[in-house]
Amino acid sequence: MKRFYKAVAVEAAEGGWQVFLDGRGIKSVGGRPQIVPTRALADALAAEWNRQGEEIDPAGFVLRDMADFAIDVIGPDRPGAIAALLRFGEGDTLLYRAEAGEPLHRRQVERWEPLINAAEARWDIHFERMEGIIARPQPAATLARLRAVLDAEGDFTLSAVNTVASLAASLTVALAALQPGADAVDLWALANLEEDWQAEQWGKDDEAEARRTRRLATFTAAVEFARMARTG
Repeated sequence: MKRFYKAVAVEAAEGGWQVFLDGRGIKSVGGRPQIVPTRALADALAAEWNRQGEEIDPAGFVLRDMADFAIDVIGPDRPGAIAALLRFGEGDTLLYRAEAGEPLHRRQVERWEPLINAAEARWDIHFERMEGIIARPQPAATLARLRAVLDAEGDFTLSAVNTVASLAASLTVALAALQPGADAVDLWALANLEEDWQAEQWGKDDEAEARRTRRLATFTAAVEFARMARTG
């Protein structure tokens, strides 16, 4: 698609801030006004539009997609969105370990336990760890507490959590990304520990590395999206 606008601006709107293209307010994919909660987030969305060249590249709208998800998916059905996020907690990658005694298991414990322990202490919960292929349900009290943690966040933060959790296959990683001083690159490394382990054993694949780089960029953008949505 050819670029169809010249001027990009950010203006205050009822309930937040909105990006305008040649004086017309942006709408979400679902046709709702794309109003975001902070000026910082609106400025970042405007920057995506400003970076476009003569041809519009849809891949350049990572933040816009998360904003639209907050407006069109989470807003109309918060309980459903939170239930979907809880599934990343029930099957959290960081809770599934190799068999005890295996080298991979030792690395998983070394790298993953500090983050899991911190989450348990932060919310006074307990996670069931699993070894091998046998799954066990997470305690009902743990899931109830995580539901309350998610419900305390705004729609736009939940949208970022959804992106991070989807990429990491981990709710604990996604919620850790909301903590002050969170290091997106380190969290990404935790989420990709098993992939990195396989690469160490068998060598790296160029195509897989390129895909990982793209996914890391989206992961990092989502962490920043959450920061801007919460604090401006």
